[in-house]
Amino acid sequence: MTFPVVGMVGGGQLARMTHEAGIPLGIKFKLLSDTPQDSAAQVVSEVVIGDYRDLDTLRDFARGCDVITFDHEHVPAEHLKTLEADGVVVRPGLDALVHAQDKGVMRAKLDEIGAPSPRHRIVADPADAAAFAAEVGGFPIILKTVRGGYDGKGVWFVRSEEDARDPFLAGVAVLAEEKVEYVRELAANIVRSPHGQAVAYPVVESQQVDGVCDTVIAPAPGLSEELSGQAQELALRIGRELGVVGHLAVELFETTDGRILVNELAMRPHNSGHWTQDGAITSQFANHVRAVLDLPLGDPRPRATWTVMCNVLGGDYPDMYTAYLHCMARDPQLKIHMYGKDVKPGRKVGHVNTYGDDLDDVLERARHAAGYLRGTIVE
Repeated sequence: MTFPVVGMVGGGQLARMTHEAGIPLGIKFKLLSDTPQDSAAQVVSEVVIGDYRDLDTLRDFARGCDVITFDHEHVPAEHLKTLEADGVVVRPGLDALVHAQDKGVMRAKLDEIGAPSPRHRIVADPADAAAFAAEVGGFPIILKTVRGGYDGKGVWFVRSEEDARDPFLAGVAVLAEEKVEYVRELAANIVRSPHGQAVAYPVVESQQVDGVCDTVIAPAPGLSEELSGQAQELALRIGRELGVVGHLAVELFETTDGRILVNELAMRPHNSGHWTQDGAITSQFANHVRAVLDLPLGDPRPRATWTVMCNVLGGDYPDMYTAYLHCMARDPQLKIHMYGKDVKPGRKVGHVNTYGDDLDDVLERARHAAGYLRGTIVE
């Protein structure tokens, strides 16, 4: 029997961890990476160095792959359409992925299927943004470029018409959204296979710092069974309506008046699902591999009462390896996941997972380890 070859476009940490999940299954990986130094390129045996924006490079890469999947949403839509016309199996396919590539397309589709969202519309210029603000009760509002944003980039908190100039300098359409009054951010992660099998992970709380995910708590503390069920059902419905194959993260707002609203979609393994590596029976990465190969999906249930993930960001302390001695001795249950990246201030270079029955203890352990690795905690 010949084991299949999964082609992964993108050489970041998501590709690195997806590859890791395929190793026990004997799944072969082929990687299209920007540079040999990229996170996944350091560990995958078959690496092609090339530009994912070049059609010929993508076509050459696809030869010998049984399926193509991604660790980002930035491959040009017209190239994906060509690959599919060539007979390449692309998962998720363009019809689904375009909703993660273009926020305007996403909002239009969510409106069509009746998924709850903040009030929004495409705006033409700062004056139009001001008109939108008037329609939703005044400034402040949120402006987003419809393509290219991530980790807080491409998103502006706008307090006036004059404040609204920068988003229009990017040369792409701008989406205006009302500023939602919310209690916290949540994420509902699901995985769906080509034949329609789907699993839903517990809904998590995602805590952001400066627009970047800092801490994820699984499950979201104090979330009612009713609202948790609504969030899971919503994510499963979005996955079904959009024809998603693989992992789908639905980022949500829990509003002050008790509703959930869709913030963003990601059709790949997601930061809000990193806790599943150590806290779920089957991780998001393992289930993404299973889904794109149309294998039966694994059990998404948690292994522990609480699991907390904290991102490790680069700081002014580049020698993180020496910090292992303290972190591992202090907490033998701690799980450290590093991405092989050079340490730069503010850059995601890894994450830690902790788990247990006492949430306060689990949170403290995760935050201490992440802080010590970064150098912001020294004892």
